[in-house]
Parts: sequence; structure tokens; C-alpha cells
Amino acid sequence: YFGSENFVGKRIEGYNANKCLLTKEAVRALLVAQKEAQKHGLSLKVFDCYRPQMAVDHFVRWANDLEDIKTKNSFYPNVSKDKLFEHGYIAERSGHSRGSTVDLNLVRFENGKWIELDMGTIFDYFDPKSATNSKVGQLAKSNRLLLKSIMEAAGFRNYSKEWWHYTLRSEPFPDTYFNIPIN
Repeated sequence: YFGSENFVGKRIEGYNANKCLLTKEAVRALLVAQKEAQKHGLSLKVFDCYRPQMAVDHFVRWANDLEDIKTKNSFYPNVSKDKLFEHGYIAERSGHSRGSTVDLNLVRFENGKWIELDMGTIFDYFDPKSATNSKVGQLAKSNRLLLKSIMEAAGFRNYSKEWWHYTLRSEPFPDTYFNIPIN
């Protein structure tokens, strides 16, 4: 969210650097997941980690601005913007603000570059197709289940509406929502 290629279409408040911040416990578990991914000839690609509450507030303001639909075709073509809260894609509080949630995909190195595995949708695609167990092609389904098995074995749980979203099961700050900018 440090750049403008996201569902809001601009840099998100609180993202002052392109960094991934996580609790020590989440980092340790993510390293376990990375080692498991490597056993499959893959690596983890992280999209988002800790998210300050001010960024969540930015998402909420954007979602409530029903006139701003410039990213609709790319990120939520089949869902009305006024339903994003109701469907659980936007919330006033995010597990990311507790420092033990990560959004990610699996990648493989091919022809000199990292290629994301096909998951059936892009990251942050607000649609029922993004649910981990939704009907997608067989390859995407297998890739989602591989990511899920890797992350669960490392101690994370999946948010079922988003194939990319994982929270450490034993997160150290389950009731805290931090609002420290990423610098």
C-alpha cells in the first residue's frame, strides 16, 4: 500500500515506506513457512504485513465514498461498493493492525524472474471467488490448498474469504490495534 497500485488507487495513509513489519512471533512462524515453501521449489511473496489503524481508517473512508469507483473494474467488478463492509472485505478494525497478520502468495523462479502461482484471482480481489474454498480452476485450487497447508503447518490460520490472508494462531497482541506509521 506504499504505492498506488491497490484497490484505493493511491498510497495509503500510514505507509511511509515499503516495509513489512511483524511481531517476532509472526516472523519466526513465517520463516518456518518459507522453509516449507522452499521444499516445494517455491518462495513466499508478501503483499502486506502490519497495517496501522490510520491505514484502516483510510480504507473505511474510501469505502464510504461511493462516488470513487475508479478501481472497480480491477478489484471489485461484481460487488457493489456499498456492500464491501457487509461482505467482510473492508472493516473498521483489521487483524493486520495487531502485527501478526500477513497477506501473501507463493512464487516460483522461472526464466530469470519470480512468477506468482495462479490462485484464480489477484490479491485484494473483493469477490466470492477469492474465498479460499471457492470454485476456481483445478490448478488455482491446488495452489490455494498448498499455500494453506504451508501456512497452517507454520502456525497461521486463514481468513476464509481471502485466500491470501493469514493470522498467527497464537498472536501476542490479540486485543491491540496499533497505530504506528510504517517508516
